[in-house]
Amino acid sequence: MFRKVLVAVDGSEFSRKAVDVAVGLCKQMGAELIFLHVVQQPPYLFAASGVPPAALKQFYEDAVREGRRYVEEAVETAARMGVKAVGEVLEMRPSVVEAITGFAETHGVDLVVTGTRGLSGFKKVVLGSVASGVVSHAHCSVLVVK
Repeated sequence: MFRKVLVAVDGSEFSRKAVDVAVGLCKQMGAELIFLHVVQQPPYLFAASGVPPAALKQFYEDAVREGRRYVEEAVETAARMGVKAVGEVLEMRPSVVEAITGFAETHGVDLVVTGTRGLSGFKKVVLGSVASGVVSHAHCSVLVVK
């Protein structure tokens, strides 16, 4: 039914559950599997709040490195289950939802899999609407994993 599956990963518990579900589905269906992490462009307010440019740069570089680690871990999880997967990190995106849905459409994805909630604390507030946004704006089916 699905030929190409995209999984949005962010390192959260819900993201890891989404990885496991997607790997299982792809194994059963023989579908292509792509893991994606989006590093959001720092908002103007954050940059204008007096944070030194060096600190902002370090924060961003850490976010990219962390995103690569999430993607690598997901690809390794798939490999352990006998499923070939690729991963990608998109950088400097103003909107996580637009990045995920745009990538899915551009790459001919049939199904997007995402967790219900992202990371905790402030990041949870910022990322909490990602699953809802993907459901609303994706051109294809979306599976939200709890």
